[in-house]
Amino acid sequence: MLILALPIGGAVLLGLSLLHAAMPKRFAWSEELARLRLLNRQIFWVHTFFIALAVALMRMLLFFPQTLLDRTPLARLVTIGLLLFWLARAVTQFFVYSRTLWRGKPFETLVIARAALAAVWLYQGL
Repeated sequence: MLILALPIGGAVLLGLSLLHAAMPKRFAWSEELARLRLLNRQIFWVHTFFIALAVALMRMLLFFPQTLLDRTPLARLVTIGLLLFWLARAVTQFFVYSRTLWRGKPFETLVIARAALAAVWLYQGL
């Protein structure tokens, strides 16, 4: 079962890493970031790039399910690291972002959209 679940998780992560390309326009980052000092603006862009890169690299790991399922210390460490990362992301979805961000915005407030994102984070973590 896990041999199939891990590549599916990899495909989901591919989608997430590709979504990063649409984020600047969707959230008007150029306008928002123009108000920041150059250093803060550059830190933001660098961190965003490395988050997208990390998600893309995690995706590649999941296309080698047998390697992650081997009972080696490295496989366990990587698997536990992925679990902790995605569980923390799931918790962040509900307890870090303010609910005021969703109010008055039909797309963001759709229960199914928030539930789908939470399902993605939980699937990746489990």
